[in-house]
Amino acid sequence: MSVLKVSNLSKNFGGIKAVTDINLDIEKGQIIGLIGPNGAGKTTFFNLLTGMYSPTTGEIVYNLN
Repeated sequence: MSVLKVSNLSKNFGGIKAVTDINLDIEKGQIIGLIGPNGAGKTTFFNLLTGMYSPTTGEIVYNLN
């Protein structure tokens, strides 16, 4: 059972695409890491997950049961 599912997630700031078309499915008990160079969109992705930013497109679904 997924505890987090991200589908087609994108965030634009004006004409700048900060993150584009992220798809992620995390199952209960999984541990993942997110790595990448500066400017890759890691912080923007976490800000989308926490609700600090609203996505331009896509969906974030939490299942905390």
